Amino acid sequence: MTKIRTFFLALTVAMAGLFAGTAPSVSSAFYGWQIADVPAWDTLNVRAYPSSQSTILVAYPNGTMLSLTGVCTNGLNLEQISGLPAWQQRQHVRHVWCQAWIDPQGTGEYRTAWVYGKYIRPS
Repeated sequence: MTKIRTFFLALTVAMAGLFAGTAPSVSSAFYGWQIADVPAWDTLNVRAYPSSQSTILVAYPNGTMLSLTGVCTNGLNLEQISGLPAWQQRQHVRHVWCQAWIDPQGTGEYRTAWVYGKYIRPS
C-alpha cells in the first residue's frame, strides 16, 4: 500500500509541475494596455523576442487590447509604474520592449511575445 501511495504522490507533484508551466511564471498579474499611435494604414508587429529582427507572430491594429505580463526590457517592471498617470507610464515604456500574453492563432494556445513600448498605452 505504501508503494501505491508514494506513486500517486509523485504523480501529483509531477502533474502540478506541468500545469505550473502553462502560465507565465514572471508575473502573478496581468496589466491591461492597448495598441496606440501606429499609423492608420499599418499594424503593430508582435514578436517572439524583444528585437525588431525577431519573428513576427501576429500583427494588431490600434485599439487592440493587450495583456502584458509586467516584464519589460532594461529591468522595467510595470508594477513599479502602475500608480503613475498614464502619460508617465508611457514615457517609461517608450524605448523598451514589453512582454505580452497572446493567442496568435486564436486557438486558446497562449504564449508570451513582445511589443515595442512606443506603440502601447495603459487602458
